[in-house]
Amino acid sequence: MAWANLIYISGGCRSGKSDYAQKLAESLPGKRAYLATCPHIDTEMEQRIALHQQQRIHRQWKTIEAPLDLAGAVEKAWDFDVLLIDCLTLWVNNLLYEAEKKGDHLTEQIISTQCTELVDICRKRKQTIIFVSNELGMGLVPADSVSRHYRDCLGRCNRTIAKLADEAIFMVSGIPLTLKGA
Repeated sequence: MAWANLIYISGGCRSGKSDYAQKLAESLPGKRAYLATCPHIDTEMEQRIALHQQQRIHRQWKTIEAPLDLAGAVEKAWDFDVLLIDCLTLWVNNLLYEAEKKGDHLTEQIISTQCTELVDICRKRKQTIIFVSNELGMGLVPADSVSRHYRDCLGRCNRTIAKLADEAIFMVSGIPLTLKGA
């Protein structure tokens, strides 16, 4: 019987969520894969990506680029024991951007359905899967409709994943607060 342990980690920018997620993943036995959702869009982002890769290089990580098709990447990573998906924030951004380029409009419900489908794929695995996401809904209301729509879609994604996860952790100033689970 297959099982999966799903862990959701969120927090604000520079709250320590990625570091915490990586240390958690590295504390678990077996082969690890990092599912990266960050697109290579400019020099600054290239430098961030290189730094993240450098931090994992000697720790036996396999990096899998998955800016859009996270479910497909999870299915292809069947031979890993631990998957770290970093991050849902960029994944939702990428989905919205691609839809806009095609003239489509993604709603909160469509995002929630995609998140549920992703979790359904994850549940079929015998892995620990760690999701990382930013918490954007605790600040000012964005001034424009595009930014508000993004915030709302990411909020729906976070709600969906957190609800379906076995554990939920909120990072504040580098301190993990357990919201759900172990």
